[in-house]
Amino acid sequence: MRRVTVFVNGTSKNGKVVAVYGTLTDMLSVATNKLGIRACNLYNGKGGLIDDIALIRDDDVLYVSEGDPFFDPQNDVRARDDRPGAHTDWLTLNIGGRLFTTTRSTLVSKEPESMLAHMFQEKGVLEEARFFGIEQLAEQLEVAIKNNQTPEDHSPISRKEFVRFLLATPTKSELRCQGLNFSGADLSRLDLRYINFKMANLSRCNLTHANLCSSNLERADLSGANLDGANLQGVKMLCSNAEGASLKGCNFEDPSGLKANLEGANLKGVDMEGSQMTGINLRVATLKNAKLKNCNLRGATLAGTDLENCDLSGCDLQEANLRGSNVKGAIFEEMLTALHMSQSVR
Repeated sequence: MRRVTVFVNGTSKNGKVVAVYGTLTDMLSVATNKLGIRACNLYNGKGGLIDDIALIRDDDVLYVSEGDPFFDPQNDVRARDDRPGAHTDWLTLNIGGRLFTTTRSTLVSKEPESMLAHMFQEKGVLEEARFFGIEQLAEQLEVAIKNNQTPEDHSPISRKEFVRFLLATPTKSELRCQGLNFSGADLSRLDLRYINFKMANLSRCNLTHANLCSSNLERADLSGANLDGANLQGVKMLCSNAEGASLKGCNFEDPSGLKANLEGANLKGVDMEGSQMTGINLRVATLKNAKLKNCNLRGATLAGTDLENCDLSGCDLQEANLRGSNVKGAIFEEMLTALHMSQSVR
């Protein structure tokens, strides 16, 4: 029976004597158990790779690696580390085809936030540290990675940035802005037709005289926004939040017959004075304390709408559907046409 002495690659301390039997795979398995590493390759004292167990002779001194190239124990700095179990303090990292060999102390204390922090982000490095049982090191590596990563930018998009997007988009292409943050941005007088603003944050935006024809503002946040004089023909604002917004003199009336849809929208306290809203769909919307003076609501759907304390003075409500709406405290002065019972009773 042949016996050999195995060392961790690059070291000449804490070797183990093992018996040679079976196949090369069996030999690597024994070395794994004896040295506590993932044995992948065997080298002789001159750095020759052993690929057949028949090449091993009795009393040979072999070096076991985890896939890294041979390190001469006579020249490698690791051979001069005499601490018990010192080999476990070393890591050889294969990152992008390049091998990095370093120690725990170097990783943690010297460059954890610069070059090495970039190395740690490569796949498998933390898993390798945990495999060696160096949990404390793994935790410190994770902190270094987190500190080195660029924080997520949630800052609002500026007018300059958005205009650049608009100019780079073909006129026949639909620009998707779903869920983006435009809070407080100045988007006044821009051509925003057919843009998808679904669930976008447009709170406190300046959208005065902007062209939002057929744009999608479903569930968008328009609270406190200024849309005075905006073109809202055929706009979709289902369940959007426009509480406290200003919509004076807006045009919702589409000559082509495509009606604006504001069903279920929150329009508490909005100022829509003088807006053109023929045929608009405001079913089950909330218009509590809103100002709709002198609005054109001819043929509008206001069924189930909350119009409590709403000022509808001077409005045109001819053929408007007010069935089931809440008109408590609403002001109906100087109406252009008479309001019939059939319009408000189920």
